[in-house]
Amino acid sequence: MAQDLANCAEGLPNRVSVVLPLPLPGPFDYAVPDGLILDHGDYVRVPFGRIESFGVVWAAGGQDQVADERLKPVTERLDSPPMPEVSRRFAEWVSRYTLSPLGSVVRMSVSVPAALSPPPPRPGFRLADALPDGLKPTAARRRVLAVLADCLARPLTELAREAGCGTGVIQGLMKAGAIDVVDLPRGPAFAPPQFERPGPTLTPDQAAATEALGSSIDAGGYACTLLDGVTGSGKTEVYLEAVAQVLANGRQALVLLPEIALSPQWLDRFAKRFGTRPVVWHSELTGRQRRAAWRAVATGEARAIVGARSALFLPYPELGLIVVDEEHDAAYKQEDGVPYQARDMAVVRATLGEIPIILASATPSLESSVNADLDRYQRLRLSRRHGGAELPAISAVDLRADPPDRGRFLSPPLLRTVAAALAEGSQAMLFLNRRGYAPLTLCRVCGHRLECPNCTAWLVEHRLTGRLLCHHCGFQSRRPRACPECDAESSFVPCGPGVERIAEEVDLALPGARWRIATSDTLTGASAVESLVADMISGEVNLLIGTQLIAKGHHFPHLTVVGVVDADLGLAGGDLRASERTYQLLHQVAGRAGRAERAGRVLLQTHLPTHPVIEALVEGDRDRFLAEEAAERRLHGLPPFGRLAAVILSGPQPGTVDAAAAALARSVPVRDDLVVLGPAAAPLAVLRGRHRRRFLVKARRNAPIQSSIADWISGTRLPSSIRTTIDIDPYSFL
Repeated sequence: MAQDLANCAEGLPNRVSVVLPLPLPGPFDYAVPDGLILDHGDYVRVPFGRIESFGVVWAAGGQDQVADERLKPVTERLDSPPMPEVSRRFAEWVSRYTLSPLGSVVRMSVSVPAALSPPPPRPGFRLADALPDGLKPTAARRRVLAVLADCLARPLTELAREAGCGTGVIQGLMKAGAIDVVDLPRGPAFAPPQFERPGPTLTPDQAAATEALGSSIDAGGYACTLLDGVTGSGKTEVYLEAVAQVLANGRQALVLLPEIALSPQWLDRFAKRFGTRPVVWHSELTGRQRRAAWRAVATGEARAIVGARSALFLPYPELGLIVVDEEHDAAYKQEDGVPYQARDMAVVRATLGEIPIILASATPSLESSVNADLDRYQRLRLSRRHGGAELPAISAVDLRADPPDRGRFLSPPLLRTVAAALAEGSQAMLFLNRRGYAPLTLCRVCGHRLECPNCTAWLVEHRLTGRLLCHHCGFQSRRPRACPECDAESSFVPCGPGVERIAEEVDLALPGARWRIATSDTLTGASAVESLVADMISGEVNLLIGTQLIAKGHHFPHLTVVGVVDADLGLAGGDLRASERTYQLLHQVAGRAGRAERAGRVLLQTHLPTHPVIEALVEGDRDRFLAEEAAERRLHGLPPFGRLAAVILSGPQPGTVDAAAAALARSVPVRDDLVVLGPAAAPLAVLRGRHRRRFLVKARRNAPIQSSIADWISGTRLPSSIRTTIDIDPYSFL
């Protein structure tokens, strides 16, 4: 890095390089006004064109060629702890790896610009030095003055509560000059976790894993551990003991969850262990909550943080441990903006910070499993469920032999099993990873399908809201009375099931069931999930019908039967991870059954009972499935044994996009360790009104894929209307 900016105190240098939170190719130099002392990582406010923006001091000046006398000056240094050096190195690493502008990564680190300034002081009220003449002493005023007689200042609401009056009485006394307003210091925004509280009694397997993790933490430095435990084995208790040890050492701990806003049970378990909930970070927080959380992390006040993938980029000054729970989950992959895989980037962050990281899962990703097999990661196994509970028995319902009744989707064996569970006072779950009523609506006269006008996608009928919805762009409309193609009236029929249609069938087949639908449409926020969990535990709901939101993390002690309506869903298509993801999802769904004293049973409705995924689930042979999947990937040089990258061109006019794709195709890199496939229309050829063409770059494991793509793209001039998206290690092939 350039010379130490502490020299600014001596007048050297007089310019600094600042990274702005914008998708720009690099930093910009600014002049340092006399008397302003800056250092690496300081947050500053600077002019940029016609606007003013915040930025981060990245280095001493000299990054651009602008003469000193033409430089614009830094407006001010913001009153916030500087971005830690390891956070800046991490931002640079992510920028290089994903081929994203550094400013875009910095924007993820400082997603709440308001937090760069300290919150304003709280107003307090205290007795004036002398009461004004002519003050009318009403009963309410006397009570207020009596409370303030101890000469202590109080916030408005607290004073009103103690005096038993409205806030208007206090404001009237203030206007009369009987009360002065003063600034009160702000206390801690978050209660510190009580790491010294005794933890739960651990099983021998849990105790052994806890001891191994403790040894890794004591040793210091980077270490990655794969905590591989069956569903219900108590992985959370194990890694929370590691969190307690790190907190006792005076460091911060971060736990990443794939869907933090929908995990109230996890937060309650944390509070039970540490006496308070952790600092939470996710997209559903209000602006005020995000500001308080960001500032608490940056100042070091926040010691234990749990969040979604974006929490990885917060500016931790004393991070000592990262935990990635459900590390296999595809939700850790960000598709928009800066495309990154949070699990992989968490390993990078731990490496740069020289701290331990724990990857926890009952169904580890193939990448993590291979790394553990190669001893790059330590593997700790928890092979038994906690409390003596047994893993559920899984069986396949061959829909070719036991089909549902005509027009129905639940087979007789599944209905009988669910009915028996409900009759004995247990609970059941029906899983189908399709929101809404039906995935397709078509005209029975001419076959016209209702499609999104902005995307190459069918509109999904949602009968609960009476709307047709595109799950890609959010477009919605009412179902037309007449077919726009043939003008036939009342001719539209739903094709295939969604969870709403399954609920309709349950009403007919199991009229006494107390069912509830659980999807992202019906559970809008953490409070809705907490309400559902409470209703399940109390028994008010005895049949849960839902999507992948109910597949993981939840513990329902009375749930004994899980029925998967369509176990084949997700196995088809060109996604290289289709089999792996389907296995993981169905395994996690199955793991909801029989987690307490009652045995669990899982039924998988399938037309493909001999498919390797279905056989592995029924036989409980996960390791064989992973070995076969690894062999197949190795044979074809696919991740984790090779590398992939997607290059996607999009624009409003299909002809312009095709011409740009053809121009890019003429200059593809020619290398022995790399091949470029395409261009081809993406499966979602139109998304949000933009036409899309894809290239797929396939390379050997050690090939310089980033530099090859960067040289290729930069060497071809494309129209300004064309947007180029580069996705290193893609998870979606749509």
